Amino acid sequence: MSHSLRNLSAALAVVLATAALAQAASLTQGLDKQGKPDLKSAGPLAFGPDGVLFVGDPQGAAIFAIDTGDRSEKSSRGPLNVQKLDEQAAALLGTTPDKLLFNDLAVNPASGAAYLSVSRGKGPDASPVLLRVDTTGKLSELSLDDVKYAKAALPNAPDPSAKDRRGNSQRQESITEVAYIDGRVLVAGLSNEEFASNLRSIPFPFTEADAGASVEIYHGAHGKFETASPVRTFTTYGIGGQDYLLAAYTCTPLVKIPLADLTPGKKVKGKTIAELGNRNRPLDMVVYKKDGRDWLLMANNSRGVMKIPTDGFDKAEGITKPVSDKAGINYQTIEGFKGVQHLDKYDADRALLLVRNDAGQLNLQTVELP
Repeated sequence: MSHSLRNLSAALAVVLATAALAQAASLTQGLDKQGKPDLKSAGPLAFGPDGVLFVGDPQGAAIFAIDTGDRSEKSSRGPLNVQKLDEQAAALLGTTPDKLLFNDLAVNPASGAAYLSVSRGKGPDASPVLLRVDTTGKLSELSLDDVKYAKAALPNAPDPSAKDRRGNSQRQESITEVAYIDGRVLVAGLSNEEFASNLRSIPFPFTEADAGASVEIYHGAHGKFETASPVRTFTTYGIGGQDYLLAAYTCTPLVKIPLADLTPGKKVKGKTIAELGNRNRPLDMVVYKKDGRDWLLMANNSRGVMKIPTDGFDKAEGITKPVSDKAGINYQTIEGFKGVQHLDKYDADRALLLVRNDAGQLNLQTVELP
């Protein structure tokens, strides 16, 4: 190599390194605080770029963005399988498995490490814990004693003492799901307004969270329009050149909502494109590609894991009349996926499952996407 080419190569390397550092700095510049986040609870999780973890705090009615420092890019990774995760977590935290509640699971797409939000103890007095499982299966607690973070408080969450007609805490459902997409944090949950079902699209870096949009859907299994039930889980998906939220509710309507409609103060009417079966609570969903087609994979508490084709989402007619059980888009139940508590994409071809087996043990399992 000539002297001039060596100089050019060295200069290019410096430019690329400088650009990478600048990008890393820009991805975390919205974290305007340093110290210990005042988490009251740890609920729904989602990763943004550069190892930034978004944590929903239902009891505190706030969203936190936390710098995990986990930015080790891995081009390939082996399966992540951990047996008796609940027993390992209990030993790490100095308690017993029955005193732990695992609330959500999120995979850092950069490193492949799995993060879990956990409640230690029972009820509103339970303390929040964030756990990390690296790609070797090593379990550790994510220390929050001195981290970079940001916080967005929700202005219209239910009062901490508010109960629904079954006596359940409405404050606990102030945040039921979060996601990060293109500089915005999407938040589902309940508000204290008359149309309580709420969706927010909060710009990141955080400034001030707005009141969000109120959501109305037709629930075929109940035979009526509803505004008080929160979205349980959602994902985003492009349909016909437009970005949509695919949202699932308890008992189990699948609804599509244009992202562009999620503006502060707006009353949004979602389109119910499927009734997936009553007496069921959706847990998590992801979209993936398999055999040249896009699929929606959704875990549920009583109807297993559903594989749903997305091909018909653009032309699906809205359900506007009562149904006895199922209607609209059909799905396949994945028989091999039993006891799934939570799931997330591990990479393009695999999912990571949090599974409660027949013996009652909680395990992490990496599986091929069906």
